[in-house]
Amino acid sequence: MKIGFFPGCSLEGSSREYNESLHAIAPLLGVELTEVPDWNCCGASAAHSLNHKLALALPARSLALAEKSGLDELLVPCSACYSRLAITRHELLENDALRSEITKIIELPFTGRTKVLSVLDVFGRCASNGLKDKVRTPFGQKVACYYGCYLTRPEKITTCARPEDPREMDDIVKVVGAEPINWAFKVECCGAGFSVSRLDTVAELSGRIVHDAAARGAQAIVVACPMCHTNLDLRRDSIERTRQQKYALPVLYISQVIGLALGLGERQLGLHRHHVPVRLGSVAPANSVAPANSRCPTPVAADVPAALGSAGASPSPGGSPAQEKEA
Repeated sequence: MKIGFFPGCSLEGSSREYNESLHAIAPLLGVELTEVPDWNCCGASAAHSLNHKLALALPARSLALAEKSGLDELLVPCSACYSRLAITRHELLENDALRSEITKIIELPFTGRTKVLSVLDVFGRCASNGLKDKVRTPFGQKVACYYGCYLTRPEKITTCARPEDPREMDDIVKVVGAEPINWAFKVECCGAGFSVSRLDTVAELSGRIVHDAAARGAQAIVVACPMCHTNLDLRRDSIERTRQQKYALPVLYISQVIGLALGLGERQLGLHRHHVPVRLGSVAPANSVAPANSRCPTPVAADVPAALGSAGASPSPGGSPAQEKEA
């Protein structure tokens, strides 16, 4: 399956592990990713609140370049980028005058022929076409599938059948051996771009998400959005200070979960880049939560998935977030 690929800014910067894991598993899934040449930032998450035409022109240019390259479908793994490209395609196809104006701005023809796909769209196809047969090490963990805001909204544009209680990610991780839990925060906002300007808000919103997942026995949170991963993983210290509670719950991209099940190693999947150590295996669910005045239990290194080995993906004790994100 040959498909276009729009990495977006995050996958080439703060969320390199998402990019690494996607490219590591793609050949194993029979997916050939063709990057859009000369793509540009989609404008997420601020452009649409500042200038409507700019917010359309930025994604439209990349979509036009995908068309020019002969790509019928375009995988956009970042859910914020996916939202901007899908919404732009929808708006321009619905309004001929606006489409004409935007094509003049970008100086490229745009027909809307290239369909925008989320990572769940692509992995859903794989799950229905032999993914289970490729599994070497079933994931074997209880997971909280976190969709966030952009994968299910707006309903008329996204492809999740049940926007308030989606099942697509749950169904995919089941195929590779994970056990998705029922929980209350799968589509609640993590705070998104407030991660810099209003860290207190992010700590409160993301803290509710982490706490509910841990309290219901999840051993990991699974995401498909770089901003969600940043707020749930990199902002964990702020979450713990706000809630006066320690959480050992790791946050993995869905591509990393699939990669582990396919037998890939932690560095191939970028697990060493995470702020919260990724140590799965024989961890009692109760270990995910500990009182703030107690020592947070150290999760036992994985025997399942075996790819993590005894070392896990732990950063050096006391390392800064910047050190933990190093190559």
